Amino acid sequence: MIAFIKGRVAFMSPTMVVIETSGGVGYEAQISLYTFQKIKDEENVRLLTHLSIKEDSHTIFGFFDEGERSLFRNLISVNGVGPSTARMILSSLTPGDLNHAILTGDITLLKAVKGIGPKTAQRLVLELQDKVKKGESTGIEMHTAGSGTQSTARQEAISALLMLGFNRANVEKVVKKVVDDAKGDIEVEQIIKIALKNL
Repeated sequence: MIAFIKGRVAFMSPTMVVIETSGGVGYEAQISLYTFQKIKDEENVRLLTHLSIKEDSHTIFGFFDEGERSLFRNLISVNGVGPSTARMILSSLTPGDLNHAILTGDITLLKAVKGIGPKTAQRLVLELQDKVKKGESTGIEMHTAGSGTQSTARQEAISALLMLGFNRANVEKVVKKVVDDAKGDIEVEQIIKIALKNL
């Protein structure tokens, strides 16, 4: 099992990072928007990891902190929630918001995440409430930071949403509306979070 990866950032997008280790090996790790926001300005990073093994693929998921990795592992323990859905949840809600939604039984907030229906939202609350109560709640909030020009933010948001498996035509339409509605500068993380609620 790979516990963490430490090295230089060779490539990064809002959904994926390639970390080159001192041995010259580049590891690709799938990341959430929360982790992207935390590491996007860093040249060297240390990500905690979870290795997902399927019949036809081995995928590394990277996390900024133990709180997020623990939540990810709790999420994938729920029937009907795979690693990709867990990453989608962690990209739509901060770890603090997710913990709060589970503890308070906020089914409406959980259903707002793409791919989470009423039954899955109820399962998340029922199966994870005790685990979240026993563990420490990660009260980490998303903070925005500058991410360059508006067109760059728009393109990064479109790329990230396409990597998550959404249809290009729908993505471009929704992202355009989000940016137009913002009437000014908007960060890539904000574009993606709002778009995820409308796709």
